[in-house]
Amino acid sequence: MKEYKLKINGNDYAVTVKDVDDTVAEVEVNGTPFKVEFEKPITKRPVVVSKPASPKATPAGVPEVKVTKPAAGGSGATVTSPLPGIILEINCKEGDTVKKGQKLLVLEAMKMENIIEATADGQVTSIKVNKGDSVLEGAPLVIIG
Repeated sequence: MKEYKLKINGNDYAVTVKDVDDTVAEVEVNGTPFKVEFEKPITKRPVVVSKPASPKATPAGVPEVKVTKPAAGGSGATVTSPLPGIILEINCKEGDTVKKGQKLLVLEAMKMENIIEATADGQVTSIKVNKGDSVLEGAPLVIIG
């Protein structure tokens, strides 16, 4: 198990690489678990790849990385972060009933406030972040059951 403290675009991230097995790595970023799948088997140390500005900008020889989140334990909708940023406001709490399009959170990214809305009707079963947390793109924010 390896631990890293990364600073990406001014945001601090605590990254723990728990297990690397052939083409799959189990990592944890700020307490959120992810499975990272590599295009080719890893023969040496894992390579940290930042997301390229465009799909054609991936350097030659660097494997493409696909990140998938583990199942949330239910059939609910997961509201994820559209880009890396900091949580400024949380406008819901566990147990609240929400409608699709309802404001759930405010995320500051690139010095702009972004309103994060519910992706489905339902009840908030879990809030995965706190005010002030730094989140990565694709990180789970709210689970709606």
